[in-house]
Amino acid sequence: MQKIAQFEKVSFQQFEKDFVKNFPDIKDVKAVYDSIKLPKRATTGSAGYDFYAPVELVIKKGESILIPTGIRSKIEDGWVLKIYPRSGLGFKHRVQLDNTVGIIDADYYNSSNEGHIMIKLSCDAHDDEHLVTVNAGDGFAQGIFLQFGITFDDETDGIRDGGFGSTTK
Repeated sequence: MQKIAQFEKVSFQQFEKDFVKNFPDIKDVKAVYDSIKLPKRATTGSAGYDFYAPVELVIKKGESILIPTGIRSKIEDGWVLKIYPRSGLGFKHRVQLDNTVGIIDADYYNSSNEGHIMIKLSCDAHDDEHLVTVNAGDGFAQGIFLQFGITFDDETDGIRDGGFGSTTK
């Protein structure tokens, strides 16, 4: 296997800024930050790197939750990290990413938000009373590194500074 990336934590300051917007009731943000686990593959044959919940996540049917992971990834040029929900969450509970597939480009690492990977999940269950709970430290998403190509006449010279839609502004 070719080694092309490295997962790291974002700074505590960046994590705290993003986390308190989404989880204002949790007071000990430093303890949450200290407990963050870097993504890992479960087996030698796994393609996906599991992302772990920084706190307990509760998603009701028809609702979404934005999860600041505390993680960033330094990726070599020519590669991308694609984020998907864990298979079991999708199969059992119809949990999905709000943007279908998350795309983490190599240059996102240098963004002003330190390349903080944020994952937004929603539950589209068919039953009325459905509630999905993911315990802190459990896997909830997976990331897969894929190589990509560009066209022969590509002359892109833009510089990224941000996530969600920042490259088309």
